[in-house]
Amino acid sequence: MAQEPKRYQTDDFDYEYPQEAIAQRPLADRSASQLLVLDRQSGQIDHTTFRSFADLTDPGDVLVINVSRVVPARLTGRRENGRDAEILLVHPEEDGCWICLAHPGGKLKVGRKVFFGTDTTAEITGVLGGGLRRIRFSGVLDPAELMERFGAVPLPPYITRPPESSDTDRYQTVYATEDGSVAAPTAGLHFTHDTLSRLRERGVELAEVVLHVGPGTFKPVRDDDPSQHKMHAEWYSVSRRTADVVNAAKADGRRVWAIGTTSARVLESVGSGGELREESGWTELFILPPYEFKIVDAMLTNFHLPRSTLLMLVAAFSGHELTMNAYREAVGRGYRLYSYGDAMAII
Repeated sequence: MAQEPKRYQTDDFDYEYPQEAIAQRPLADRSASQLLVLDRQSGQIDHTTFRSFADLTDPGDVLVINVSRVVPARLTGRRENGRDAEILLVHPEEDGCWICLAHPGGKLKVGRKVFFGTDTTAEITGVLGGGLRRIRFSGVLDPAELMERFGAVPLPPYITRPPESSDTDRYQTVYATEDGSVAAPTAGLHFTHDTLSRLRERGVELAEVVLHVGPGTFKPVRDDDPSQHKMHAEWYSVSRRTADVVNAAKADGRRVWAIGTTSARVLESVGSGGELREESGWTELFILPPYEFKIVDAMLTNFHLPRSTLLMLVAAFSGHELTMNAYREAVGRGYRLYSYGDAMAII
């Protein structure tokens, strides 16, 4: 009789680390990050730097990158009593309203207003689950103009300093083209134009997808049973070219790399039948072990928060025990963690 696959609890994805391991700023050189290389077949762990990432690839490999851009979606306005309020724009709706997070949440109930300058107002029109609000803007400035005038880079909550001007560039991949994310697809932050050139010279092909990262990426799993966790929906798009490139690689037996968990979610959302297709839409796919990947053969990713959906996706790809061993070794060796931290390649 076949053995039932192990069902994991949320605390199986916990690990200890010192607070000073959380990278508060990026390195001066994007490609200088440490790189842990995990072979998911042998379990071997090697250590190098991201400058040598191209050496892990083979001619004919396909790297799937998420070209979503982070927008200055953290808006600071004032409430009717004159006190500050913060709105984090998540995504627009078809009727012109926006879904957002708002602070202070307990004060911003339906009917309350937040003012930006003297001529634009956001009114709370609905309170949704997961801390989300629905708002409607009125006045002179449209949301793009509001972000330009009142917005800031929405750094993750574990970066405890205020945003700096350098974050506008550094909390962004060098290949980002499509506005819409409120958090960076962080595995891509290590790439430089020189690295991309080396990959192309090596015969590696790049294919683009879009997944606009929402604030749910930082939401911890609170249920003891992680399968009960509700994912925030995120918008994605796969072009015909990307579908053709990836499908050709799969047919030829060439590797498809997911650059980041965001790219992995797009590929597995759209390619659940083993073949990618041109498609746009919303995904709530939650990948946790046990899971059989249909498209992704190798992965580049950063180190993620304990008990997070991102860590669970990585564990589904490389195996729970190997993943947690790699995390413990990275912490022991002083790797820098999270968005501005170091990286792991899973081959």
